[in-house]
This record gives sequence, C-alpha cells and structure tokens, in this order.
Amino acid sequence: MTIPTMAEMLSEGKQPDILFWVGCAGSFDERAQKITRDICKILDHVGISFAVLGTEESCTGDPAKRAGNEFLFQMQAMANIQVLDGYQIKKIVTGCPHCFNTLKNEYPALGGNYDVIHHSQLIQQLIDEGKLKAEGGESFKGKKITFHDPCYLGRGNGVYEAPRRALEVLDAELVEMKRCRSNGLCCGAGGAQMFKEPEKGAKDINIERIEEALQTNPQVVAAACPFCMTMLRDGVKNFNKETEVSVLDIAEITARANGL
Repeated sequence: MTIPTMAEMLSEGKQPDILFWVGCAGSFDERAQKITRDICKILDHVGISFAVLGTEESCTGDPAKRAGNEFLFQMQAMANIQVLDGYQIKKIVTGCPHCFNTLKNEYPALGGNYDVIHHSQLIQQLIDEGKLKAEGGESFKGKKITFHDPCYLGRGNGVYEAPRRALEVLDAELVEMKRCRSNGLCCGAGGAQMFKEPEKGAKDINIERIEEALQTNPQVVAAACPFCMTMLRDGVKNFNKETEVSVLDIAEITARANGL
C-alpha cells in the first residue's frame, strides 16, 4: 500500500477526506510504527481517501508545552498551522492522544481550527456504520482484555466509549481495572516524562499500573496511545509476562479482527 503525501495529492489536484497525523512516536518508534501501519490499513480497507504530510509534519509541540517551554511550543504550532492551512486541511485523525489533544484544544488559540478525532473515535464511527465488523480475521472470542485509559483521551477529552466500543464487538471479555475511566491512572509518561528518567521513589508508575492490569488476569492489555504502549510493555517485561500478556493498540486489535 502506498500512502500519498499532501504534496503529491495537491500536484494531482486532489483533496483527501482526511489527513492522518502520524505523530513523532508513530513515525520514529519501532513499536508505534506498527500501529501507524494498522491505522492506514483500516482507512484503506473502508475506502476513506487520506494522506499524510510526510516530511512536512513536525512535532505538535505537546512535550515542549507540558515541560513548560511555551515559546518553543508556539513556534512549533505556528509552523504546523501554516502547513495545514496551506493545504486547506479540514479534518485530521491522529494515532496519539497527545497530538489529538494539542491539535484539538491548543491550536485554535493560535488560529488553527480543524475537526480533530483520535483513531479510536474513527474506529467507533466505522463500527457503528457497519464498515468494520470484526470478522474474517483473528478471533478474540473468550479472551480477557483490559483497557488502559490514556490521560489525554479519557480525562483530558472525555473519550471513554470509543475505544471500548472497538473491544465490545470482539466477543471478548472486557474486564475493567479498579482505576479506570475518569478515575484512570496515568502510565507515567505524560507531561513530557516520557523523555526523562523517573525521579527517585518507592515504585515507578508504570509498574503500579501494570500490577493493577495483571490483577484482572488479562491475555491482552489494550492501549490507545504510543506513550502508554511503551510504559505498559516495559511493565509487562518487568514481570516477565511477555509470553502470556500482549499489549496491543485498539487499531492493531481492530485490524487483526478484520483480517487486515
């Protein structure tokens, strides 16, 4: 599958239905690249015309803003807004709740107004429209799945049902952790903590979180954020449970269930 860039689409005089904002993790992190590919497979499977910015895409500025460097954030945001407006982008889907939150909530103040959705919301929409059926692929029947709410998706933007909808169609057993939904616990990577070593303490947050997940005896821990993915996988490795417990993104689960 070849994915066009906005520049290529423009040269052909076309405008895609949706821009897929890949994000830093989805572009450079080897594990998150698999999620990126699966989001593209889903978009292709349902026939949505989409494009990426390619090398014209830059970091949204979320880590800079969360780390307190407002000046750098605004520089990054203004550069992105200029590119997005140049292509007259209206609708954006992101593979990362941090990109989603920043584009949706922080960009309008700087003049960037777009209809932004997270990939779990897109998947929910496609399931509701009957375009994704969870048939013809891997069966998750009878498997125990627990979903970890990403902070910027759940508490930050109130998106709780969309990722769960993607799991509910699987015929799997969805088990909730004690701390879930609006009471969810952070994976430990938010607020630019992803890019630094943790401060000294009795226990790392991702270990605390994975302990909670393992109490539900899951076969799959579902995630919807590349930062959460890293932290949850590190937690699973810490307990040597890699063979028993898979950490999978909502998009990966959906792609597998639909045989993509």
